[in-house]
Amino acid sequence: MPEYEPESEREVVVSRLIEGPRALVFEVFTEAQHVKQWWGPDGFTTTTHAFDFRVGGVWDYTMHGPDGTDFPNWIEWREIVPPARIVALHGAHADDPEAFVSTFTFVERDGGTEVTLRSVLPTKAFRDKVVKEYGAIEGGEQTLGRLAEYVECAARSR
Repeated sequence: MPEYEPESEREVVVSRLIEGPRALVFEVFTEAQHVKQWWGPDGFTTTTHAFDFRVGGVWDYTMHGPDGTDFPNWIEWREIVPPARIVALHGAHADDPEAFVSTFTFVERDGGTEVTLRSVLPTKAFRDKVVKEYGAIEGGEQTLGRLAEYVECAARSR
């Protein structure tokens, strides 16, 4: 059995203030027709195979990298508290032994919405791998940047 590793050593956290009301930010974060427009780092696109946004529901999707590499993803929604918090299990597939828990929070702040993505990986070694090899922090920041741009456009069109 591996030695206990505190969550603080296994987590990846990114946060951004989005210029838009919390209800709108939550909406574009939780509806498939919106998510496909902004999800993922710069240059990535997303194909959704299933999107059932309810506790116990699943989002099954493939992220397509700018170099043509496909990345299968699977999310099971564990907790949904509109418009404040979402908790999900995230892996490459349903039985992924490296699946991790992600918590998304939406806090009203300074006339906008602070969105924080916090993922707790199974081990520190895996956390270090996704940060170094997959650019998890930069990718998360880019994803939130794409969300911010999308929300700003959505807010103007309402």
